[in-house]
Amino acid sequence: MTTLHAPAKLTWSLHVVGVRPDGLHLLDAEMVTLDLADSIELDETEDDSPRFVVVAESPAGAGDTRVGDDDLIHRALQLVGRRAHVSLIKRIPIGAGLGGGSADAAAVLRWAGRTEPELAVSLGADVPFCCVGGRAEVRGVGELIEPLEPVARTVTLALSSFKVDTAACYRAFDELDPGQRQHVRNDLTSAAERVAPQLAVVRDVLEARSGSTFTLAGSGSTMFCEGDPLGLGATGVEVIETRTGPVRMVLARTEGPQVS
Repeated sequence: MTTLHAPAKLTWSLHVVGVRPDGLHLLDAEMVTLDLADSIELDETEDDSPRFVVVAESPAGAGDTRVGDDDLIHRALQLVGRRAHVSLIKRIPIGAGLGGGSADAAAVLRWAGRTEPELAVSLGADVPFCCVGGRAEVRGVGELIEPLEPVARTVTLALSSFKVDTAACYRAFDELDPGQRQHVRNDLTSAAERVAPQLAVVRDVLEARSGSTFTLAGSGSTMFCEGDPLGLGATGVEVIETRTGPVRMVLARTEGPQVS
C-alpha cells in the first residue's frame, strides 16, 4: 500500500496569449502549490476490476468526484500501464479551478515515475504543473514549465457550491470583444462571469465584507485573495451565505519549491 500526496494548485495569474490551429488556447500563467491536498492510497494489483473508493472530507468538501471511466486517476493508471485498488480522500473540490482532478492524476504519474510534460499534458493542461509543483511560470497549453523562486503566501479561498465548465468558459472567451478579454490578473474573468453570472454576485459580497480584491482562480468557481482579511485565523474556515448559495471560506498557504 502506497499513500500519495496530491496538493491543489492555484493559478495566481492567467493571460491568454494566442490560439493554436487545433483550437487550444496558449497561456502565460503563474501557478503555485497549496497545502490543501487530496490523499490517495494505491494497492497495486493484477485484478481486472480494481476497487475505487472515494471519501469526501472537510474543509473544502468533494462535490462531484467524477468516479468512473473518465476519472483522471483511472486514466493516469491506464496511461502508465498499471492497475491498483484506489482509496481517495477528497479534499480539493472538483470544478473549482484548483486542479482537483489534475492533482490526483499527477500524483499517480509521480508514483509511476512518468512525469514527462508531453505525457502529463495528454491528461489535462494543469497536470504538467501539478507533477512539479512549487511556483512556476506555465506557458503553451500547460506543457512548458519554468520554475520560479518560492514565495510564502497565505491566501483566502472562496469555494462556491456551483461549478464553471472549463470548455464553456473558453468558448465564451472566444466570443468576447477584444476589449473584454484582458484583465489585470485573469483574462478569463469576464468569460467565466458570462458562463456563471453568480460569480459577480459572490465577488461583490466578498469584497464588500473583506475590503479586499478577490481574483478568479483559473477557469473555475473559486475566488481568492492574499492574506486573511476575514480573520479566519486558527480555524481557517467560515461559511458566508449569499443569494447564490453558501460560500465556504478556507485559509490556505503556498508550499515549497517542489512536490514530493
